[in-house]
Amino acid sequence: MGFPFMDRWRPRRDAAQAKAALYPGGVDDPGSLAEMLGECALLRGRAGDAGLELDDTPDSLAALDQLPPVWREDPQEVTELGHDAGLYLGTVIVSSIAGASWVLLSDGRPFIRLSTGRELDVTSIGLDWATDGAPSLWQVYSEADER
Repeated sequence: MGFPFMDRWRPRRDAAQAKAALYPGGVDDPGSLAEMLGECALLRGRAGDAGLELDDTPDSLAALDQLPPVWREDPQEVTELGHDAGLYLGTVIVSSIAGASWVLLSDGRPFIRLSTGRELDVTSIGLDWATDGAPSLWQVYSEADER
């Protein structure tokens, strides 16, 4: 539903302009995008509290799977930690599986595209992991790495 007076008040932006505003490093700059998506501050903080340093390697995914799920006591934290866990999973996949890359959908959601063309909704996978503990992050990584 459009309101004509709004068009005069606030000009519309096309999808490319909207993405550029959301991702100032530029969607076309894979390094900046990967760096931004790999921050995962809450997850890295919780892992650090448990004595685990996340080094963006596949072994760290297995270590995350072993953490006691104390975050499940707080529904807000489950959502935020699950989002971070998905982004971290994507970061590990992109950095260690040849041909894997970040893809942003038109609504800004990050996906991983593997060289086979398969896409992974890592934030959804991370939320499932934070909520239920399954699938394990290591299992998702292992399946993505199958050639």
